[in-house]
Amino acid sequence: MSTLPLKFGVVGCGRVSKNHLQALTSGRIPSQLVAVTDVDVAKAKAKGTEYKVPYYTDYHEMMRQHPEIDVINIMTPTGYHARHVIDLARYGKHIIVEKPMALRVEDCDAMMAACQQYGGRLFVVKQNRFNRAVVAARQAFEDGRFGKMVMGTVRVRWRRTQEYYESDNWHGTWELDGGVMSQQASHHLDLLQWFMGPIESMQCISATRLMDIEVEDTAVATFRFTSGALGAYEATVAARPEDLEGSLSLLGENGSVIIGGHAVNKLQYWKFKDALPEDEEIQREFSQDVPNVYGHGHTPYIGHVIEAITTGTPGLVEGPEGRKDIAILTALYESAASNGAYVPPGTPIINSRLGKPGAA
Repeated sequence: MSTLPLKFGVVGCGRVSKNHLQALTSGRIPSQLVAVTDVDVAKAKAKGTEYKVPYYTDYHEMMRQHPEIDVINIMTPTGYHARHVIDLARYGKHIIVEKPMALRVEDCDAMMAACQQYGGRLFVVKQNRFNRAVVAARQAFEDGRFGKMVMGTVRVRWRRTQEYYESDNWHGTWELDGGVMSQQASHHLDLLQWFMGPIESMQCISATRLMDIEVEDTAVATFRFTSGALGAYEATVAARPEDLEGSLSLLGENGSVIIGGHAVNKLQYWKFKDALPEDEEIQREFSQDVPNVYGHGHTPYIGHVIEAITTGTPGLVEGPEGRKDIAILTALYESAASNGAYVPPGTPIINSRLGKPGAA
């Protein structure tokens, strides 16, 4: 059993690393940041200097210099996740990888196999599951308050600019990134399947409306779940002039919940046929203000991972759970590339370019 605090090494010092680094150094969870690495020396140096830890441009050098590291956080471009997880698994450390887990289902399988071979556990970042409003809704769901589920809907209406996509050469590419579905809206897709359950079939259409990129900036999809419930998914980074919402709606026979805000962070509607005394307090206490679309979930998420490692208990989002989202995501891309054909999760990739080099 690991000894607290757990020691962390960070691989990738890009946009999302700020949330991980702040969480690891917040003092709110039993963690110690040991070192950071990025192939871009300026990025590595900036984060190393800011957080007062050694920085490297080679993660093998980081691991040789710091064998005490317990957990490796990987926040590199998505198309490199599989390569980096498999390469680092040899050190026998636990690994946290940012979303999406990978861009192909077979890569997910290879990542899990490598970690299992060397005795490490693989965790996938799904911090929105730890938002206070989502936690309250999940408890109501597990308590059976919704009854039979009727419909689940997610909307991601965010703003990204051409400058965002040009800030790194991997953004907006088929090979390393994917579009709004694989990146900005993948957390919301995860919430939809987490609440609504296994998917029987789905249909998706996508478009590139405002961005000069290989991939989609806008998409819509519908789902039929094996329970018979229906789902809707709307995602765009072409909202103007600013971010509008990242929301989740859950409709059941005995009640409905709408979680809105920019990052699934505000309880906008909470009502059940059989009201409970605590409902009023839940509506008042379980919403949060957030500084940006990332929300506040990274700290409780990493805290949960630490608890799972130190107690030997299952994590909420380990490899197999992260793989579910990739099976759904790749099917959405295949449907969109096949003129909106109905497809099941895990459908063979024939027409989609996700995870492949070059523009369509």
